[in-house]
Amino acid sequence: MAQDRRAAPLPALTPVELTEADYRVTGLSPAGHPMRHLRRAVAAMGAISAADLERRRDGDWVTVAGLVICRQRPATAKGFCFLTLEDETGLANVVVTPQLFEEHKRLIRRSPLLVVGGVLQEEQGVLNVRGKRFAAPQPRAGAAFVTSHDFH
Repeated sequence: MAQDRRAAPLPALTPVELTEADYRVTGLSPAGHPMRHLRRAVAAMGAISAADLERRRDGDWVTVAGLVICRQRPATAKGFCFLTLEDETGLANVVVTPQLFEEHKRLIRRSPLLVVGGVLQEEQGVLNVRGKRFAAPQPRAGAAFVTSHDFH
């Protein structure tokens, strides 16, 4: 009996759907980083890329956005929380005071994607955003399937 080898009559995946499918299965995608698909939306919120932080000055107000790949709240840090956001250009470090962490705990602990506004701090060549404002856009393009390394 001959098998029918014609392609199924399904529409091709969009780039966003392809990235999301890749992240759902493997946690990464050769089609690109999820933030590549979200850049226009987060830029409309004022977010710059992680790479653009180097062009800013200590004390500037900045907004960054990315997948939360690491959350740390060491006992020795007096309640401060440290986040690492990843976008399509690199990493952004975010420092959250104990008071703001408590105010935004649910959002900070659960959102796979964050937009953070705050003051850029440069200390010994290391850039940190001292987070003041937090938002969690609806994850798309695989962002919901990213596994972060939390509270080590």
